[in-house]
Amino acid sequence: MEQILKNNRILVTQSDTFMGPAICELLMSKGADVIAHVGSLVDPSEPGRIVAKAGKVDVLIVNLAIGAPSTPAAEVSEQEWDEVFAALVHPLPRLTRAVLPQMISRSSGKIILIGSASALRGMKRTTTYSAARGAQIAYVQALGVEVAKHNIQVNAIAQNFVDNPSYFPEEIQANPKFQDRLKREVPLGRLVSSSEDASFVAYLCSDAANCFVGQIFPICGGWISR
Repeated sequence: MEQILKNNRILVTQSDTFMGPAICELLMSKGADVIAHVGSLVDPSEPGRIVAKAGKVDVLIVNLAIGAPSTPAAEVSEQEWDEVFAALVHPLPRLTRAVLPQMISRSSGKIILIGSASALRGMKRTTTYSAARGAQIAYVQALGVEVAKHNIQVNAIAQNFVDNPSYFPEEIQANPKFQDRLKREVPLGRLVSSSEDASFVAYLCSDAANCFVGQIFPICGGWISR
């Protein structure tokens, strides 16, 4: 397999959840030196600690996931709102502040968010989660245009119906009702595979993707097009 990421140090957050395992495996197969962070980033000081411990970071992959609440909008509590934003939104600028100085000094770097297509299409009973994922995307778009002059590319994947253990575990995939939902809602008719998704992440990490600035790439089997 072509070593397109050889000599690249790539920090992946929450590497044991969501898309973390698939991304780490594929990036290593492409020659990257992967720094796999495990654990929550809710503690405000944790993002700075993991970046400092990593040392040089050529690419930061912000992979953040929680169980999506399904509370009706009128019943969403202050606690739910705060907890979701603390897990999904607040770590993003903290990680950015920690890693940007070294990237700016080198005039080189990439930041890739693994986000959600729930920010691109309305769904019932997902106001808290969708709002947090939408905030992530807005941040990426603004940051991307701000740091492009430093040869730093910031982009995001907005995904749904991608095979991963956090949101689509085996027991859900085996449920006939879920299979019917796939056929009804996803033009592709199946889940996007974890390797398909991770391969696109690897592409965004490579020099071939240096032209993208603040882009949001939907990977959802056509779900947002329906």
